[in-house]
Amino acid sequence: MNDSLASTAIALVRAGVPVFPCQPNGKAPLTPHGFHDATTDLSQIRAWWERWPQANIGMPTGLQTFDVLDVDVRETGDGIAALDYLQTTGVLSGAVRLVRTPSRGFHVYYPGTEQPCSSLKGRFIDFKGAHGYVLLPPSVVTTEGYSGCYVELDRRENGRPLDWCAVRRLLDPTPPPCRATKTFKTSLETLARWLRSRPEGTRNNALFWAACCALEGGHTDLDEIVEAAEITGLPLDEINRTVESALTRIQGVAS
Repeated sequence: MNDSLASTAIALVRAGVPVFPCQPNGKAPLTPHGFHDATTDLSQIRAWWERWPQANIGMPTGLQTFDVLDVDVRETGDGIAALDYLQTTGVLSGAVRLVRTPSRGFHVYYPGTEQPCSSLKGRFIDFKGAHGYVLLPPSVVTTEGYSGCYVELDRRENGRPLDWCAVRRLLDPTPPPCRATKTFKTSLETLARWLRSRPEGTRNNALFWAACCALEGGHTDLDEIVEAAEITGLPLDEINRTVESALTRIQGVAS
């Protein structure tokens, strides 16, 4: 058994992160249902890595774990320039992890949401959200073009979700309708549940993001979002200011 991979998988599930095994030196899942088989069952994790000692570690992305901005580096181009531009705008603030990928690109982690997977192929930028997955350090990938492992470069405790629609607006002036808006349009309950789960120190940022998503989805009654924020312990005057800021932002984008 590869002690590094196995021990990391065990540590992850003990921390509440569901994982599953992927092909050694590759990205394909080894289980029948791929990321749907991800689990925090410690006995299952041990059994998988005893069966496949060199298995890479896969993690489903989205609400239960993290959203991941995937910055590709390929022979035909890379997303580094787009990443640099996005950083100057401030839209990428709120990241909680930074991982270097085997191709020398990056995975930038954010608190998970229900935003769906998407990509800007011409920009070499992908978004891994609901119904996606990524490999975790210290997984190793070998292709004809490169060989290396995933390496964590930075970690922070507090963050806020990435607004993928905002990223698309910045990088693609005429994007198709953002599916994230449709997802959240009938999901105030999901936004409220997610907001209630945010740790202390991130709740005001989370409230702002949730309010923006609700407003972009066409909701005008944010009582459910406000009630969720109150449950987390945020003062009502702070909640009202944050909701007003979200309203101002959305009105400015629409004008």
